[in-house]
Amino acid sequence: MAAFESLSNRLQNVFSKLRGKGKVTEDDLNEAMREVRLALLEADVNFKVVKDFIAKVKEKALGLDVSKSFTPGMVVIDIVNKELTELMGGTQSKLAKANKPPTVIMMAGLQGAGKTTTSGKLAKLLQKGNHKPLLVACDIYRPAAIKQLQVLGEQINAPVFALGDQTSPVEIARQSLQFAKDNNNDYVIIDTAGRLHIDEALMEELKNIHQIVKPDEVLLVVDAMTGQDAVNVAQSFHEQLVLTGVVLTKLDGDTRGGAALSVKAVTGCPIKFAAMGEKIDSLEPFHPERMASRILGMGDMLSLIEKAQAGIDADQAKEMERKMRTAEFTFDDFLEQMAQVRKLGPLDQIMDMLPGMNKMKGVKDMKIDEKQIGRVEAIVRSMTKDEKQKPELLNHSRRKRVAAGSGTTIVEVNRLIKQFDDMKKMMKQFSSMMGPKGPKGGKKGLKGMLGKNMKFPF
Repeated sequence: MAAFESLSNRLQNVFSKLRGKGKVTEDDLNEAMREVRLALLEADVNFKVVKDFIAKVKEKALGLDVSKSFTPGMVVIDIVNKELTELMGGTQSKLAKANKPPTVIMMAGLQGAGKTTTSGKLAKLLQKGNHKPLLVACDIYRPAAIKQLQVLGEQINAPVFALGDQTSPVEIARQSLQFAKDNNNDYVIIDTAGRLHIDEALMEELKNIHQIVKPDEVLLVVDAMTGQDAVNVAQSFHEQLVLTGVVLTKLDGDTRGGAALSVKAVTGCPIKFAAMGEKIDSLEPFHPERMASRILGMGDMLSLIEKAQAGIDADQAKEMERKMRTAEFTFDDFLEQMAQVRKLGPLDQIMDMLPGMNKMKGVKDMKIDEKQIGRVEAIVRSMTKDEKQKPELLNHSRRKRVAAGSGTTIVEVNRLIKQFDDMKKMMKQFSSMMGPKGPKGGKKGLKGMLGKNMKFPF
């Protein structure tokens, strides 16, 4: 996501410092918030929006007494994530639907923001939901605007209502409604004229169209690459027209993305859609919580944190961590650990939720076989209490007995014991590397250790 790349990188750096800390002091928090503030301002987020945002995060973090939490750094990140989500509207804002069809959507915006293209993309999106949208060409000023809409209509097989450039836009809009009713079109998307800047005449025309068609949605199409200007444009339009939502275009561009974060806070209008590319189907409904996750480079870490908080006992987790560090980890612990992890859901889904997993070589191609996990559990359950505590007792004849008892082969038993040994060694190495300041040798050390030889016992 190019729009937030540099913001994303900066925020992730701030949080990686916090993540490694066992305790987060007020000074740590202030330092982190100063960095977050700078990162947001650099991403072109509105100054007042940034000020309010930082104040809210600080208040929540201090109010929560972060220092007592099991993972203080994660709690701060969680707060930032929630506030970032709120900033962009909290929850997904869906398209309005008229009680009696057709639902009328009026598209507004300055010239060059991508109004006509977005109208086509929106029609395509509605078609996917089995609707029959009608596109209406009300931009009679820009050369070839009508033609452009007709070409888009042909491309997606949607009807375009046009009366040429000699009829007034208000009249075109009026007649389009009757056409939609006659032809069973349940959505009418009106592509209005834009100007290079906001002027009286443009606003007057839009108000007149508004009066005639009484739209259910007035969507402002905003070019995310214009940064702060985009927010000012949104505000001016909102004052005159009362917008119901915003569509952000060119979010895939090399832009600082601040408009996406400011527009809801400044105008109160939710972002309903975002266009991530040129293609006709590149318009997506806007999900604030997913966007926040992407910006923070968290994958869908939040669902994972919630699942973990619900399913994993913190004291048990601490004890497990101690055992791993001191290499006291036994086969019993291994079973317990597997049971805890399995509570979180299918393993490949969990892998998908982990940030950075998609960047790690080898992990992408790793397929996890749930049946194999069952076999691993059967092998461990066929061991005696002593054998689970001291795997070194498992000589050949004992391994044979375990294989017979678990309905597996001696090869599988041998493989599991070897992997268990490797895992213990790795944990020891890992805990010595994970000093109080996070991984020594940074990511490089970590990657070297996880390397190509990392094999899971399932």
